[in-house]
Amino acid sequence: MSSTLFSPFTMRGMTIDNRTIVSPMCEYSAVDGNAQDWHLMHLGQFATGGFGLVITEAAAVEPRGRITAQCLGIWSDDNEAALGRVMRFCRAFGQAKMGIQLAHAGRKASTHRPWEGRNPLAADEGAWETISSSANPQDEGWHTPKAMDRADMDTVRDAFVAATERSDRLGFDMIEVHSAHGYLMHEFLSPIANTRNDNYGGPLENRMRFPLEVFAAMRAVWPEEKPMGVRLSATDWEENGWTPDDSVVYAQQLKALGCDYICASSGGISGNTRLELGEGYQVEFAEKIRREAEIPTMAVGMIYDPHHAESVVANGQADMVALARGLLFDPHWAVRAAAALDVETSSPPQYERAYGFRFLREKEREWAQPRPADAAD
Repeated sequence: MSSTLFSPFTMRGMTIDNRTIVSPMCEYSAVDGNAQDWHLMHLGQFATGGFGLVITEAAAVEPRGRITAQCLGIWSDDNEAALGRVMRFCRAFGQAKMGIQLAHAGRKASTHRPWEGRNPLAADEGAWETISSSANPQDEGWHTPKAMDRADMDTVRDAFVAATERSDRLGFDMIEVHSAHGYLMHEFLSPIANTRNDNYGGPLENRMRFPLEVFAAMRAVWPEEKPMGVRLSATDWEENGWTPDDSVVYAQQLKALGCDYICASSGGISGNTRLELGEGYQVEFAEKIRREAEIPTMAVGMIYDPHHAESVVANGQADMVALARGLLFDPHWAVRAAAALDVETSSPPQYERAYGFRFLREKEREWAQPRPADAAD
């Protein structure tokens, strides 16, 4: 059978072999922003795993833009050299295109790692000053950020530009700008976080202004033939917050500046968000933005089943499918998905004798058969 999920997709001068995307996944394992052996293993396994595109975890464009002290960075020569080592491995042995997500955590910076509680750092634990669109903390007990003035905005914009230039030197094929999950760009977009009364607050046009300025400055130094996309939170899931209709307008403005795709995620603007999770619960946002803004989209969020992923792209709900936590459980998901869909994807020659596609197809069919317990339900 043919598969839309395992068909090529082109953005500018980059063509990916298939539409399975390794979504950015923070690993909280860097030292002073420098990638370690963990990153070599983590990204290397995906680069060789049959996926079309692998995107690094969020790389902070300046030290205060890290979520934790252990987050990946791309603000220094040392950061660039450490990440370059990882890229050399991925290029030498992998078949996937390589992307990098550039980010600034804003008011959600200066915290412990998730397995340490994710709470804000205390002064004696190395806390640093956080910044945001407004002096509103993320939640009760969190740091109160400094409301950014024009000088702060210029500094952050220039940091994104410098990180873009470093990303090009490192040979990344594309960039994703992190504008989601309650981090700095999202903090300007959402009226929940942004309570400014100047030209960067209030109406939607004003709240979009700084993220659009940053994107335009990055696009100006990023090679014309290389794509650049944006991950956004399509909704805050809160009353009087950012909405899917706002996301369509934002996507249209980004497209006019040279944005090539939107990855439609959601939530993260505060600790009060309540939503019902479910398989593919964000696909409708990717579909809406794709249709109304007329821009390619990535669907992301609890997509596990290869047949579900296939239907998302085959039915025109999104152009690509990004996976994250499911890949931590099954790093070889793309190979298994190809077998389930009766197609082939790339596999390192060292693994081919273990991942014979004919064998995998037979096993997928076997696993798909109802078991006696299923038949009795």
